[in-house]
Amino acid sequence: QVQLVESGGGLVQPGGSLRLSCAASGFTFNYYRIGWFRQAPGKEREGVSCIGSSDYSTYYADSVKGRFTISRDNAQKTVYLQMNSLKPEDTGVYYCAARSQYMTTVQALCVSPRTDYWGQGTQVTVSS
Repeated sequence: QVQLVESGGGLVQPGGSLRLSCAASGFTFNYYRIGWFRQAPGKEREGVSCIGSSDYSTYYADSVKGRFTISRDNAQKTVYLQMNSLKPEDTGVYYCAARSQYMTTVQALCVSPRTDYWGQGTQVTVSS
């Protein structure tokens, strides 16, 4: 059974940090590109950051460049999103998603997401 399970969300003050995790199971993780997406209330889901399968290449949305860092541990089948200098506009439900490396590029996964698998999401709220 395929699963992507996000964790690490919560309430944080502006300027604070959170580290999200996406634990995968049920598919050949090493052959999949993984992305983090978010959806704010009343807005469409958007790609935040994506990472390659074996070359670890990365893509970041302009809104998070310099503040967020994506990484992956293939041995643990986990992808992380370190979020620093958080802003109220970073608030939303954060999802991770996976797409076969043969079906997409890292940038395409984030910009025009067509994914094989989605997680259930974790809430991030940035507020004072």
